[in-house]
Amino acid sequence: MDLTTLTYIAVGLSFALYIGIAIWAKASTTGEFYVAGSGVNPVVNGMATAADWMSAASFISMAGLIAFLGYGGSVYLMGWTGGYCLLAMLLAPYLRKYGKFTVPEFIGDRFYSKTARIVAVVCLIFISFTYVAGQMRGVGIVFSRFLEVDILTGLIIGMGIVFVYAVLGGMKGVTYTQVAQYCVLIVAYTVPAIFIAFQLTGNPLPQLAFGSTVTGSGDYMLDRLNQVVTELGFLEYTTTSKSTIDIFAITLALMVGTAGLPHVIVRFFTVPKVRDARSSAGWALVFIAILYTTAPAVGAMARLNLTQTVQTGPVGSPDGNLVFEQRPDWMKRWESTGLLAFEDKNGDGKIQYYNDANAEFAAKAEQYGWKGNELKVDNDIMVLANPEIAQLPNWVIALVAAGGIAAALSTAAGLLLVISASISHDLLKSTFTPDMTEKQELMTGRIAAAVAIGIAGYLGYNPPGFVAQVVAFAFGLAAASLFPVIIMGIFSKKVNREGAIAGMLTGLVFTMGYIIAYKGVFITPILANTADNWLFGISPEGIGSIGMVLNFAVAFIVSKITAAPPQHIQDMVEQIRIPKGAGAAVDH
Repeated sequence: MDLTTLTYIAVGLSFALYIGIAIWAKASTTGEFYVAGSGVNPVVNGMATAADWMSAASFISMAGLIAFLGYGGSVYLMGWTGGYCLLAMLLAPYLRKYGKFTVPEFIGDRFYSKTARIVAVVCLIFISFTYVAGQMRGVGIVFSRFLEVDILTGLIIGMGIVFVYAVLGGMKGVTYTQVAQYCVLIVAYTVPAIFIAFQLTGNPLPQLAFGSTVTGSGDYMLDRLNQVVTELGFLEYTTTSKSTIDIFAITLALMVGTAGLPHVIVRFFTVPKVRDARSSAGWALVFIAILYTTAPAVGAMARLNLTQTVQTGPVGSPDGNLVFEQRPDWMKRWESTGLLAFEDKNGDGKIQYYNDANAEFAAKAEQYGWKGNELKVDNDIMVLANPEIAQLPNWVIALVAAGGIAAALSTAAGLLLVISASISHDLLKSTFTPDMTEKQELMTGRIAAAVAIGIAGYLGYNPPGFVAQVVAFAFGLAAASLFPVIIMGIFSKKVNREGAIAGMLTGLVFTMGYIIAYKGVFITPILANTADNWLFGISPEGIGSIGMVLNFAVAFIVSKITAAPPQHIQDMVEQIRIPKGAGAAVDH
């Protein structure tokens, strides 16, 4: 059976499963729509949380980043995984103990201020829409390649699927759909990795193959990779060009950003007890680890296979490069998406793939008759193209397509629900139209989710960057705005509403301004995005860590010079930290 037919079958069956679950788990109350009725089993919630958290960035883009950045890409692994430990220890059980529907609701109550709640909603919407832009771009990439439709058509199909199960089922429907999506994405990620690991090293476990020798030689895979890429002028795969302070800042921003992501936090409101919140965080970590311990091997194997496909012989030899007319079919298919491109700069009809930014290698390249790098490969296609590069069976490639779509849709649905809950519950029901009935609130939540899906689709069609880059911005914004105020809300009795509001606004404005200045999100960059221009040598991807420090500092200073929180608020903070007495999540 041909690849296109297999892909349509795999993707079609997964869509039928998601829609069937949405109909079965339709939400009928606001409690079911916002927090799935707070009755989800911790193991099930752990699996749903893993799917919610492992987005298109994890599935599609992270291994691509590792493939091209090598050791430098490990900041994403460390940051995102470490953040989960912070979330499990510092936030999840306490927020579950508090037992409300949304993060802004907790902030509004703890800081006894509707203004603080509205500012939290603004931060949440900024973070969620930035994040969802990356997810929808992932949906467009997968559809455009595997269903062979244009990106707009692919986005419309993806939006339609999310609309059905997010708007109909709310958090209840999304929870059980995410369980199915986790199963699809983890199988889709690990099966090709096992095939390729066995093909390259004879060891089927990718985690072990990563440190094994390449079949037919005594070279360890990373040694071989170092040799192959340095011969083409690239940095050694096992080193990085990032400074120590930048690695630290990016890792920290990703860690605290993960812990502050609203769509992940809200998942811990869906379990019955505080103990279940801790338990589900542990289960989620187990499920996440399966993919995250596989990703380094996937990235390294993809880089090795790609380089050896193009560099077919000794570097600089007359027959050392792939002839363009003889390129494999997978290259032709990705060329049609615009995510892989070849330009014959020296007119020899062969593909030269090397680091033309390396001044030392330039003299060698000139001797070979090369006029610049002729192959551009988007980071986001490496995982999706990996099975094709390794010439695996078509059913494996179709499986990867279904997995990529599952990863993008699961996170997009979680984000859209958080946006819809913030608008219907925090802004309308609790602030501007308190007389709204439960039925009207439920309908408003569904309308808000539908509008958010439309905006997300637009952002997916006009993304401000590649998937992992956009997602890193979202983590930076979460680190600088919501994480500090939640931590201070739980662990400090002294921070008051004025301090919380000033801290959130400072962190959000500073981080957003820095990112826009250097990256030019939706506008032309104002400053050159180079290390010598960065504040303290910290890149836009890591600036959320400085935004977080500013948030803490401003909040404590402003709280010090204004009135202390009321006594009942200070008592409430003490009560949150006692691990007993939590009830079901309740409306407020």
